Amino acid sequence: MIPNPDFLSGLNPQQKQAVTAPPGHILVLAGPGSGKTRVLTHRIAYLITQYHLPPSNILAVTFTNKAARVMESRLEDLLGEKPQGIWLGTFHAICARILRREAENLPFSSNFVIYDEDDQQSLVKTALRELNIDEKMFKPASIRSVISTAKNNMQTPDDLTSRNYREEVNLRVYRRYQELLRVNNALDFDDLLNEVVNLLTQNQAVRDRYSRRFGEILVDEFQDTNTAQYQILRSLAVGNASMFVVGDEDQSIYRWRGADYRNVQSFERDFPDCQKILLEQNYRSTQTVLDAARAIIDHNINRTPKRLFSDNGKGEAITLFESADDKLEADYVADTIRQNLKAKKWKGSQVAVMYRTNAQSRLLEEAFLRANLPYRLVGAQRFYGRREVKDIIAYLRLIYNPSDEVSLTRVINVPPRGIGDKTVTTLQQRAHEMNISAGEVLADLGKLGQQSAHFASFSGRSALSLADFGSNLNTWREASSKGMPLTRLFFQILEDTAYQEYIDDTTEEGHQRWENVLELGKIAAEFEDRGLDEFLERLALVSDQDTLAEDVEAPTLLTLHAAKGLEFPIVFITGLDDGLLPHSRSLDDPEEMAEERRLLYVGITRAKDRVYLTRADRRSTYGGYDNSAPSRFLKDIPAKLLLQQGAVSSSRGGFSSSYSSPRERRTESYANWTTPSPTYGSFKPTPRQAKPAVEQRFPANCRVKHEVWGEGLVVKSVLEDGDETVDVFFDTVGFKRLAASLAKLEIIKK
Repeated sequence: MIPNPDFLSGLNPQQKQAVTAPPGHILVLAGPGSGKTRVLTHRIAYLITQYHLPPSNILAVTFTNKAARVMESRLEDLLGEKPQGIWLGTFHAICARILRREAENLPFSSNFVIYDEDDQQSLVKTALRELNIDEKMFKPASIRSVISTAKNNMQTPDDLTSRNYREEVNLRVYRRYQELLRVNNALDFDDLLNEVVNLLTQNQAVRDRYSRRFGEILVDEFQDTNTAQYQILRSLAVGNASMFVVGDEDQSIYRWRGADYRNVQSFERDFPDCQKILLEQNYRSTQTVLDAARAIIDHNINRTPKRLFSDNGKGEAITLFESADDKLEADYVADTIRQNLKAKKWKGSQVAVMYRTNAQSRLLEEAFLRANLPYRLVGAQRFYGRREVKDIIAYLRLIYNPSDEVSLTRVINVPPRGIGDKTVTTLQQRAHEMNISAGEVLADLGKLGQQSAHFASFSGRSALSLADFGSNLNTWREASSKGMPLTRLFFQILEDTAYQEYIDDTTEEGHQRWENVLELGKIAAEFEDRGLDEFLERLALVSDQDTLAEDVEAPTLLTLHAAKGLEFPIVFITGLDDGLLPHSRSLDDPEEMAEERRLLYVGITRAKDRVYLTRADRRSTYGGYDNSAPSRFLKDIPAKLLLQQGAVSSSRGGFSSSYSSPRERRTESYANWTTPSPTYGSFKPTPRQAKPAVEQRFPANCRVKHEVWGEGLVVKSVLEDGDETVDVFFDTVGFKRLAASLAKLEIIKK
């Protein structure tokens, strides 16, 4: 390899100390924007070039596919070529790779499929149905969450006991859910980790082989590891492996899914000889942004204090905007962005609007529509969650693993081929009687037709339909096993199923759906040389951030949790009210409250140049408004860092006296405004005027069509403020509340 000879010259002293440290256990606590990815990639390059460590002896673990791709690209730049043999990927991807290699030591075969949340919920529903448990009383989503929590704690059904009837039902469903995973030769995300823990714990030969192989283990975002992930790392480090972990307790925000920042403390306890290095120079933000963030996080305990500093200058003050209600808060955000875009001070892609809960996006979306602003919404329906995309993926998964009954159930009658629910139930019962999978029954029907021993179990028409479908599956599987290129297999499925005709691409909605199918085909082409197994694994492990387009010139709307790992020149954080941020669930739990502080800290430190914090004196509820109090976190930000704008209701009086401000606060109600005031900076709200009465055009229960979201059912329609507000449940994206005058809805069925 021909390394860049100057690849250490651009590092600051703390970074260079971390990169060039002798092999051993090293804990790097990296503040936000301090170049942790740079340190990790340079560390790998240093080990390869200076210690001559073969890349195949290096394991580098990240938390997102995007981070893995960035590291791969930077390593290639540093070394002059790709380091061959290095294991670099997410925890789940690395674990899947180990499990496929070690399948002979496991109770499932190497062609297992990975179930996403939708698949897991489908399996929970199957378990409920088989156990004759009412879905209305025991919600599948709730039970799936209970199962995931148990797995995060590494608890099997045998580890749990039930104290009441609900817990007994949860336990019964959990047990059957696990049995169905085995029947389907499938694993869920939690299983990928737990099965590797079990493998390394129970099979010393396997553990020794991997611990000898990986002489250096590097871990990104160490503060986000959960119990299983930390146990995997400890198992691999039992030999002579060195561990180089990079993290920041202050950025641990995934406690709700099992992440435990205390693993940082456990690392220091388990490896007392570890070297501890702090990265404190920030390359992203202005000093004002960092000082505001530090003022909030310094109130947390059980952390290593860091002195964050930046050479990017002091920067502009943090803007704090208080509005009379949440609608005007959203209008302020949209209008501020619109005016700066119009003046060409900002570009749309430079702006992010963040919030604590997904539900807060509705008012923001409506405000953006009123302002005629485009936006991209992270955490809405993902590309891989679209119906037509999941259909084709299900076909491919079924070819790869015929035991996958979740995929089979999804596509057995898509497009319609005369196979109804009763026939599917009979098929599953027949498979159960024969102690084989439904896929094997189909394969036999497809091969032998009327000569199959299973044929008589079905009515004549249903049996023929099943045999025809089974024949197609057999043909596709044989073609795949003989090395048919992935893209050719992809389009063969589309042709054999007449999928294009099924979605009717002559309509606008159908055309958009067909374009999504073709886009999936483009992604398949990228895996032409790697095969169906790698393609399906990559799709199963993709995250919201991995699908976030980087070339869209529009502001980004996303939750604070989704913002982790991203950065933007301008950041708006909305809903700074007690009960929202911090969330109401955290008010009586010190650990949860500490996490809420970390969440706001992460949000603020996403910003390079400007931060806008907004709140509302009252927030809309069902049929009215509730008063809200300012977030308790706001009083921690020094007044000298704030530029305060906006008006709050005089009946509420705004902040307590501890909230001093460099500018005089107006206390008049928004409802009394008649002219814009310079006190409000660039935001110039339009005076409220009486609007003419309108007629209801979209009554409840009528079907409507939207040019972007397709068809939906009107749930409620209300006439208010001179317009018709319509609640619609769309087939593609779920619930939306729209202003009828802006939404361009078309009635398609009364």
